[in-house]
Amino acid sequence: MSLDAEISLLLHSSKNIFLSMRKVILYIAVSFDGYIADSQKSVHWIKGQDDSAEMLDTYTPFFASVDTVIMGKRTYDQIVTELSPERWPYPEAETYVFTHERMVDTGNIKFVSGDLCGLVNDLRQGAGKNIWICGGANVVNQLLRANLIDVFHIATIPTILGSGIKLFGEIESIQNLRLIDTTIYNGIIEAVYERKAL
Repeated sequence: MSLDAEISLLLHSSKNIFLSMRKVILYIAVSFDGYIADSQKSVHWIKGQDDSAEMLDTYTPFFASVDTVIMGKRTYDQIVTELSPERWPYPEAETYVFTHERMVDTGNIKFVSGDLCGLVNDLRQGAGKNIWICGGANVVNQLLRANLIDVFHIATIPTILGSGIKLFGEIESIQNLRLIDTTIYNGIIEAVYERKAL
């Protein structure tokens, strides 16, 4: 095989690997002023402008595209105590909960500590569907600073909280995004951005 043919084969193989790599997606709701929880760490305010209006279901098709969920311990606690105390809402997916506490894995829920970015980087190069970054802010910002979030699917809620837990913190360098989709319903604006190549 000639050198040109070897280079062409290598480039083709690399392109296929890149295209088949799992995407890391931040799918989350924020207030109009950029908070993911209020000052009481509650998310009861996540709703449309009109309580009587029908809500568009963008979650079901999104969740069908993922098979792995990553979150912090506070997000996990909020789910099991406030959002879905009767049942775990993601039984079909493998969930990684990052925590400093020692906890026993249950079913598809794995409690882990250590290198968050290393785990996500390993997962995205493996086989499977996309990876959902569910929250919270600490998990999101670690991955953001490491350039490991491929897609930002942000639902902006028509509410100004004024205080609480901010989604994004400070980063060392600008990250440029490309808008790929928008959906508007009941005062909520869902915008989907992908990270531009470095």
